[in-house]
Amino acid sequence: MKEQREGFRSFMAAALEEARAAGARGEVPVGAVVVSGGRVLARAGNRTRELADPTAHAEMLAIREACRVLGSERLVGCDLYVTLEPCPMCAAAISAARVGRLYYGAADPKSGGVAVGARVFSHPQCHHVPEVYDGIGAGEAEALLKGFFAGKRG
Repeated sequence: MKEQREGFRSFMAAALEEARAAGARGEVPVGAVVVSGGRVLARAGNRTRELADPTAHAEMLAIREACRVLGSERLVGCDLYVTLEPCPMCAAAISAARVGRLYYGAADPKSGGVAVGARVFSHPQCHHVPEVYDGIGAGEAEALLKGFFAGKRG
């Protein structure tokens, strides 16, 4: 989508750690990290099954925690790293939280809400559009997801 900034430091490795931990818990292996000024504010992996909560996606949990840490419903100037293209629900939350930059790994042709499917950020009703950088750590993120789903089918 956009070119990476000069002096860019990725936090995708931390998101991938969260994804691996989610997979180990039997959750779909997706991880997310919210960063402000080079400092990790929050990190989470999917917990939909554990919490019996369909909204407990990694992005939602990380956004909630980062807002709690900052004492604000807005994450202006913050970066969100997520291993999988956010779904429409998460993309809407990213917009509502005013996240500055979204970095994601694997594309999600089935349930994505950014580059495919709903394309939440392209709608006139979308109040805030973050800078979007895709394909960061995509290979490892895709391998985690494929391995997880292959194990479920096998």
